[in-house]
Amino acid sequence: MDISRRDIFTVGGKLLILASVGATLKQITGAEPPSDAYRLADHWWGMIIDIDKCIGCGNCVRACSKENNVPEGFFRTWVERYQIEDQIKEVKQPRVESPNGAIDGFPPLAPIDGKSFYVPKLCNHCADSPCVQVCPVGATFVSPDGVVLVDQTYCLGCRYCVQACPYGCRYLHPETQTVDKCTLCYHRITKGLTTACCENCPTGARLLVDFKNPKDPVHEILRTNKVQVLKPYMATGAKVYYENLDGAVR
Repeated sequence: MDISRRDIFTVGGKLLILASVGATLKQITGAEPPSDAYRLADHWWGMIIDIDKCIGCGNCVRACSKENNVPEGFFRTWVERYQIEDQIKEVKQPRVESPNGAIDGFPPLAPIDGKSFYVPKLCNHCADSPCVQVCPVGATFVSPDGVVLVDQTYCLGCRYCVQACPYGCRYLHPETQTVDKCTLCYHRITKGLTTACCENCPTGARLLVDFKNPKDPVHEILRTNKVQVLKPYMATGAKVYYENLDGAVR
């Protein structure tokens, strides 16, 4: 079989991508690269969050912290509580709180003349990620299966990506001085498991989804429900979708 120069570059590029993904897994989680049984091109990962189901218990934050060895005081995922009183409902000025990222849940809420609800947040794993675009050394990248990752062996700790992220989901690790963030539990999903936050949600408010899987319930959810992304005007191609998201959410 004849192999053209273009074929060589294509194969080489894929190998480099796979090597980068493997290096990232090893550096961030200590996990081994995906096995040969896992085909990167067959998946395009994201998440669905149902606001009406979230009870603000903090299970997801605690599970994420434990699973990923997140340093104390930092969060790969967190939960915000919104309070909207009727008299200010028209101008949509909510009160927003997230005590310690909601890792211990929330204190009881005094009755208000209005409504309150919880909004889990995390990296949106954007298809057109601003963080990827500004990284001067290519340390942050989108994997072939749609997960935004950081290769800490290349990260300079310059914080450009931290500033560029419109969702505030990145932080500088206090020990490594490199950028850290949600990896969508890449070390788990490449082995057929769901994320730690989804697995530990008692109400099923979070759901890991694979947009390339025609049997995934995400397709029915998108067709039959009111679903939105955060800050759609940023045109980031965010892949974390929210059901029943109030317009006051920032």
